[in-house]
Amino acid sequence: MGPGDTERPGPDGWYNHRAGVGIPAYRPVTVAGQSVIVEVGAMAGSVVVTGAAGALGRAVVAEFSQRGDPVVALDVAGAALDAVAELASGAAVHPVAADLASRDAVAAAWKQVDELGPPRALVALAGGFAGAKLVDLDEATLEDMMQSNFVSALWCCQAAAQRITAAGGGAIVTVGSRTAVAGTGPVAHATSKAAVVRLTEVLAEDLKRSGVRVNTVLPSVIDTPANRSWMSADLAERAVEPEAIARVIAFLCSDDAWLISGARIPVYGQA
Repeated sequence: MGPGDTERPGPDGWYNHRAGVGIPAYRPVTVAGQSVIVEVGAMAGSVVVTGAAGALGRAVVAEFSQRGDPVVALDVAGAALDAVAELASGAAVHPVAADLASRDAVAAAWKQVDELGPPRALVALAGGFAGAKLVDLDEATLEDMMQSNFVSALWCCQAAAQRITAAGGGAIVTVGSRTAVAGTGPVAHATSKAAVVRLTEVLAEDLKRSGVRVNTVLPSVIDTPANRSWMSADLAERAVEPEAIARVIAFLCSDDAWLISGARIPVYGQA
């Protein structure tokens, strides 16, 4: 069946419910105010990674480049972002500087993404950490956690969703945390990450008929130089390598994960 065939779409808007298993599917989308039918088959296009200059971001950028996916690396301007281009081992990596907590700055950055071609996926990693307990929490720390964790993800998802839809579908992966869904933790960080998890679930429902899958991964303790500065030797042995999480994220952005959306994926390891 192709776009010219007369078969009616199913209740979810897809013309072929076996999309993602090697059989092309077609679905209606609105592009520039016009209703068109696009083919959804093997994913193609760039992967946009926010927080790309961090330890996990660098691992994710390297993983996608190695797999042959062009990567647009978003983060604050500086030498760390510039160095991300050196991670290219397969497809090219394009650093783009942006203040991801600013809606206007994010919009400007995505115009640069547009110049590099349509994106097939967004990996929203940008965020921060503050260890303040309730008794120590102040307004500045709360604002910083909400801006760096939740607001940055929100504006990038807003920019990405319409583009990925227009490109024929794809994936968004956000990063929450174990403390966002269970147990104790620094109150501002855990709460801001809980907002990211809930954002993911809302978008998964809102975008499911657009061919855009939205999932979140939930790390516990990631084995990074910054974390090793405070971890005990025992915890350091159990912390999860960024590269292992990067492989999970890459899977969630792949055609093989076509049936997964709205999921909270724990990547705790033994930590």
